[in-house]
Amino acid sequence: MSTSDQDQDQAVDAPITEPGETGAAEDRRLTPRQARQLRIVLSSVGMAAMAVVLGLRIASRSSVLVVGVYGLALILCGIVIELSRNGRTRLGSWLLGLGLVAAIGSDWLLIP
Repeated sequence: MSTSDQDQDQAVDAPITEPGETGAAEDRRLTPRQARQLRIVLSSVGMAAMAVVLGLRIASRSSVLVVGVYGLALILCGIVIELSRNGRTRLGSWLLGLGLVAAIGSDWLLIP
């Protein structure tokens, strides 16, 4: 790895700050790598939670709608993990939040 490659890697991991911010704000901000790792962990936890809820719902009543709703939520969590790995953390955050709210809402509204 050359020196220029190392400089680029360090620049990628540097926190993003606005001009004129103080040093205290830098301590609270996540680096892009930390943000990606956080989204991956949150998506993985969401995926595990959806798998548990899917198992409980199938045990109580077997329905194609249950499998469809929670299957789509599991797929969404996987997509968010891939987006986060590729650096699209904002898009992944929005998709994760909206998708999980939609899954919970459809469970509440659609599944008896």
